[in-house]
Amino acid sequence: MKSRRGREIDGHEAMSATQRVAGDAWCERSQSKGRTTLNVGGRWTVFTLGPLDRQIDAMKLDRADAIDISQLEELDTAGAAELVRLANRVGNKQAAVPIEGAQDNHARLIELAGKQKLRPEKKPHVSWIMHQLILIGTTSYGLLLQGRNLLSFFGETLAVMFGIVRSPRRLRSTAVVNLMEEVWLRALPIVGTLVFLIGFVLAYQGIEQLARFGAQAFAVDMVGLSVLREIGVLLTAIIVAGRSGSAFTAQIGTMRVNLEVDAMSTMGLHPIEVLVIPRIIALLVTMPLLAFFANMMGLLGGGLATVVFLDFTLVQYFERLQEVIDINHFWAGMIKAPVFAFVIAVVGCYEGLQVTGSAESVGRQTTKAVVESIFLVIILDAIFSVFFVSIGL
Repeated sequence: MKSRRGREIDGHEAMSATQRVAGDAWCERSQSKGRTTLNVGGRWTVFTLGPLDRQIDAMKLDRADAIDISQLEELDTAGAAELVRLANRVGNKQAAVPIEGAQDNHARLIELAGKQKLRPEKKPHVSWIMHQLILIGTTSYGLLLQGRNLLSFFGETLAVMFGIVRSPRRLRSTAVVNLMEEVWLRALPIVGTLVFLIGFVLAYQGIEQLARFGAQAFAVDMVGLSVLREIGVLLTAIIVAGRSGSAFTAQIGTMRVNLEVDAMSTMGLHPIEVLVIPRIIALLVTMPLLAFFANMMGLLGGGLATVVFLDFTLVQYFERLQEVIDINHFWAGMIKAPVFAFVIAVVGCYEGLQVTGSAESVGRQTTKAVVESIFLVIILDAIFSVFFVSIGL
């Protein structure tokens, strides 16, 4: 048995090798007989660990043989996680140091914290080529999944439309008329102005380029064919997708956020019948009218350019158009209008129904609807063009 003098010396040596962090939660390092122990005590809770964590880091702990928590007064999940982190830090690569002196309730909490992933796992290193392949695969899978969902929604929409055809009284005609005013009459100024300017620029550029060959008069042919077959209906569809398609998504998305769509379903109303079908019918009816108006404005813009830069009169311009343009060119463009309208309306309504309940989701789905609509319109326009040429139209 050691004398009192010997115990005092050992105690003095232990305290001289001690580093203590003061406060409600504390930690000290002591050495005795070549064994390093971390003694912790006080209240290790989420409310006391902020300063303690920084001060423990400042202690620059290297290695220890054990952690003694017999003096611990209070422990919660955050404190248990901090103890596990400390045990891993002062342990070796193979294992953490043992935690000794724990009460039964503290031991169970520490065991539970030790089973959790306290640090995110390091992602394995992936080469640049592999990363690009993974990105391509993920993107392709997402596109296929989106295409499948859109086709499923197309089919459901067509089924509801056939049901309305069998029972026309189910159609909400008042909503259709109001939507027609929004997507048609209010769109006339922007559609007419843009296509008029495009027709003017197209004729001017054609005159400038064809002047090198002395064939300026053929600029009229170019304007007539391009506006009637492609430019008029394509620009109209792009404007409608950015204007009306995005409005459809935002309107239905806002209703989703406000739980109005869920309320409709609870009342026994079909959201597609109430929200989607009126918008599709309104756009199917008005899109050909907008495309016809755009064609006329585009031809008028080209006529103005020929009057200014080619010394043509408007009479000569329209006579030239009658010589080179037949009715097939007109119908080649107009046939596309209802198809584009159906795609824009369905995509806009579908993305609106995908809103998950936040304003951020409304904006994200609106942007997605515009991009998808324009992409599909251009793809369909290319398919139509190839098909019409193959059949001689």
